[in-house]
Amino acid sequence: MLQDTSASAAPAAQSNAEAMKAMGFDHLIHNFDPLGWIVFVVLVIMSFSSWYFIIANAIRNGMVRGRAERVIQGFWGNSSTQDAIRVLEEQPKGEPFSKIALDAASAVAHHQQAAGGRLAETLSRSEFIDRALRQAVARESLRLEGGLTLLATVGSSAPFIGLLGTVWGIYHALIRISSSGDASMQAVAGPVGEALIMTAFGLFTAIPAVLAYNFFNRSNRLTYARFDEFAHDLHDYFATGARVEAGVAPVVVKK
Repeated sequence: MLQDTSASAAPAAQSNAEAMKAMGFDHLIHNFDPLGWIVFVVLVIMSFSSWYFIIANAIRNGMVRGRAERVIQGFWGNSSTQDAIRVLEEQPKGEPFSKIALDAASAVAHHQQAAGGRLAETLSRSEFIDRALRQAVARESLRLEGGLTLLATVGSSAPFIGLLGTVWGIYHALIRISSSGDASMQAVAGPVGEALIMTAFGLFTAIPAVLAYNFFNRSNRLTYARFDEFAHDLHDYFATGARVEAGVAPVVVKK
């Protein structure tokens, strides 16, 4: 009797082992239906897009923060405004601190040229510089946010798109059971494997995007604070001719 039980258990175990092989990624690819392909392609596009912006933002933010102190000190370390402006003009196109300072210097020059005109009567020098600095800081801040909307979208929607693939796979398993009346491992292993893989793929797409969004959001807030600090110093300098620092006598720079 024991021999009969062992003999019948062995084929069943072998059959289950064969059924488990149908739960792999290869089976998933070869048994996609149109909706399955749509879900899979959307997740692939989301994953590649999010990783592109993760890498691009990491490089850009690293370069901005790495150059920030050098650019700021390079501006204040020059003995004349003209020399400082020449240093700023030599900075790379995507360097934000130099662009903020150059916009302030351009605003000063424009206001001086309009002296005695309606512009000078409408806006004082201080107000005109403040307006230019606000626009420059807003523009450079917006550039730093490139890709964050996509990362937030991927992080919030990818799990649900993967869940759609999961529900569709389970639905296929139930349809197969109802049509064949066979609830064995061989009948449901493929669709269930498809469902599990789509869930995992959705999470694999979403988790890096969420972590990257939170990291870049925090990093950008620190950079925004540096923007505001530098802009305030620039406003004081270009409006009064001296850089005003807390607890320190004004630093006058020759023009």
